[in-house]
Amino acid sequence: MESKIEPVLKRTISLPLVTFYGIGTILGAGIYVLVGKVAGEAGMATPFSFLLASFLAGLSAFSYAELSSRFPRSAGEAVYLQQAFGIKNLSLIMGLLIVLIGLVSTATLIHGFIGYLGVFIDVIPWLTKVIIVITLALIVVWGIGQSVIIASVLTVIEIVGLLIIIWVTRDNVALAPSMTDNLLPSMDSTVWLGVMMGAFIAFYAFVGFEDIVNVAEEVVNPTKNIPRAVILSLIVTTIFYFIISIACVMTVSPEQLAASDAPLAMIYEHQTGQSATVIVWISLLSVINGALVQVVMASRILYGMAHQRWLPLILGHVNSVTQTPIIATVLVSFVILMFVLWLPLLSLAKLTSLVTLIVFSLINLALLVIKLKQPPHEAFSIPLWVPLIGFLTCSSFVMFMLYQLMIN
Repeated sequence: MESKIEPVLKRTISLPLVTFYGIGTILGAGIYVLVGKVAGEAGMATPFSFLLASFLAGLSAFSYAELSSRFPRSAGEAVYLQQAFGIKNLSLIMGLLIVLIGLVSTATLIHGFIGYLGVFIDVIPWLTKVIIVITLALIVVWGIGQSVIIASVLTVIEIVGLLIIIWVTRDNVALAPSMTDNLLPSMDSTVWLGVMMGAFIAFYAFVGFEDIVNVAEEVVNPTKNIPRAVILSLIVTTIFYFIISIACVMTVSPEQLAASDAPLAMIYEHQTGQSATVIVWISLLSVINGALVQVVMASRILYGMAHQRWLPLILGHVNSVTQTPIIATVLVSFVILMFVLWLPLLSLAKLTSLVTLIVFSLINLALLVIKLKQPPHEAFSIPLWVPLIGFLTCSSFVMFMLYQLMIN
């Protein structure tokens, strides 16, 4: 009697698609909202805060790149910790924590979407939330190729929105070299405290490249393409964030930016004297794109942990027609729906940044242990000092932020 072959995830994602997926995950709705909050802390040094946040994220990005090349599997972070420490409960907690952050973040994004949508049309909030969650679930169930293509299209739209802002502020951006003294932080400790706090908030805008590793089992030639996509997506988004942050502080005051919930829309209206409807709609699509990517990520982590026998096997079942983990996707969507219907809208930027920095600290530590225990990896390998510096800087930032929370 022949044994039944369990369907597996389909490898359909090319390097350009997975790179766009990563760019879309990082861009998300972050830059459209957070640049004002960063300016409220860092003032004119906002671009420097974004560069500092990029440096923090970059160290961990290189660690993720090598780990994804060594272990190209879904449930990436949980698998990496298991390989390094062999502690099942630690890996399980890591995986579930990342899933929970993704679910609550998605619910928050949907809340934000409802708020923006209400500016244009009258909506029935609960019904609109149900429709959005079901639509996202159907897209993800439909197929990973379709999900990533849709996410890529939305990413292009997000990029167009940022290019519009850069274009309308081009004269102001051109003045930046002559304003270097104002844009760089002074040696005053109070200024640097603001820069550090700004970088902590800006760090949230870089979160997302790590989601790339959780679609590793659906990427063509993952040992090479996943590391490339991680690094390329971070480089592209860093360039955009740096230019946009310069454009913002060179156009209006940091105080005005901090007071706005839609800073890029405000910048557009200030420069053109026209309604920022197009920017607001692009912001709405950015929110949906971020939510779509989070649903894909969370369902793949559950799938990966089920295949590691850390969760019920039913969550690892792949439908033979769609070749997607339908049961895991349905569970993820159901929990999101519960959050979005019953929890109020909360700002998760600082909380997400703190938890992500803790995760990144453990990931860098895991790579340190693995590189010391296992032979060098041929496909992609980084020097030992990179995860070491990554661990020390992320851990220091965590302690710094915990100290700030305790004294405030």
